[in-house]
Amino acid sequence: MNETNEKFEPEIVAFCCHYCAYGAADLAGSMRLNYPANVKIVKLPCTGKVDILYLLKAFEDGADGVYVAGCLEGNCHFTDGNIKAKRRVARAKKLLDEIGLDGTRLEMYNMSASMGPRFAEVAREMTEKIKALGPSPLRKNTTLAI
Repeated sequence: MNETNEKFEPEIVAFCCHYCAYGAADLAGSMRLNYPANVKIVKLPCTGKVDILYLLKAFEDGADGVYVAGCLEGNCHFTDGNIKAKRRVARAKKLLDEIGLDGTRLEMYNMSASMGPRFAEVAREMTEKIKALGPSPLRKNTTLAI
């Protein structure tokens, strides 16, 4: 990591399932677990509702990193929404690679509502990963408005 990246604070968007990942985020807050404040949460009824366009739009609007956090595989409240989201994230990662934005800036995570510590860990993990990659080439000089 170079000196520029040490001062860089990435903007990260987390698309979270209402039932599991959002519950885990809420639990992390209730447990007073520290995780980076630069993670902006977008609550979805199910990660199956996340569209590739939403993921790409987050980058276009200045996000340095994006992740989708849904229910544990096999435990989706809407049967297979998280499986659909996983496929969409994989396709979006390929698109990001093709346009030169680096598909590793996008990830998919699965967790249950009782995994508050895991939510905080993922937020820290993504922040460190994006810090190492540096700012997105699409980053605007303004704060991300989510």
